[in-house]
Amino acid sequence: MTYDNTLKYLVEQYPEDFIRYLLASETTDIQILKTELNQEPIRADSVTFLQTANQILHLEFQTLPASTPPLPLRMLDYWVRLYRQYNCDIEQVVIFLKPTTSEAVFVDQFTTRNTTHRYHVIRIWEQDPEPLLLSPGLLPLATLPRTDSPQSLLQQVAVQVSMIEEAATKQSISVCTQLLAGLVFEPELIRQFLRREDMRESAIYQEILEEGLQEGRQRGIEQGIEQGIEQGRQSELRLVIRLLTRRLGSINSQLQSRLQELSLAQLENLGEVLLDFASQADLMNWLNTIEN
Repeated sequence: MTYDNTLKYLVEQYPEDFIRYLLASETTDIQILKTELNQEPIRADSVTFLQTANQILHLEFQTLPASTPPLPLRMLDYWVRLYRQYNCDIEQVVIFLKPTTSEAVFVDQFTTRNTTHRYHVIRIWEQDPEPLLLSPGLLPLATLPRTDSPQSLLQQVAVQVSMIEEAATKQSISVCTQLLAGLVFEPELIRQFLRREDMRESAIYQEILEEGLQEGRQRGIEQGIEQGIEQGRQSELRLVIRLLTRRLGSINSQLQSRLQELSLAQLENLGEVLLDFASQADLMNWLNTIEN
């Protein structure tokens, strides 16, 4: 969920950067389509529809290639519904974020007996990082492309982030960079180059946490109040474990068992303080405190 909301935030805050990178267009007349398509249960990790004067960019991000229904069928389904509603040119781009050798990331079409539908696939780990270093909205993704020296690339991205003049923008981009860099870098290395204080102070970080929690709660409400509470708790638990793993490395089974027993309110409190943890001992001390 953290990755989903981070990518959604970047595309919606910096649509010009993504249009320029993916469509080689300099247009600033871009509309973010808020349609019922976003609410479909067949969505990808992160889906956004950007409409320019003469076409729609359907942009999807995937951390893993697995998809239900299969991604090619979903792309065809989206294309049909978009074309029926807007009757214009539609460019579809899927960006895979995490390196894998799965054959699924090399599939770029849906094919059946009398239908073939093509779309564009980008495996970010094969891309040149330079174009991503040119725009603030793309800097968080610049930690993921090919490089002979990953540490040098992360440092280069951090330098570019530090050069952003507007303070709030710099802080938000720093947070998004740290979150996406967690896909390929260890937390300790990320902290060497990017300020962890940005995470704690940033409004976007709190927004990402809240959106993840709200989505879990909403799903639960639809299933009933009792199930809703547990769904929200499980959603928050998954989010907290991801953040803890990003900060502290792999969480041992004993600590994970203790985390499983926390209430929703306790998990929310942990989500607010975990950025101050430097080791798993800090997490254990916090758990001991709330249990006393």
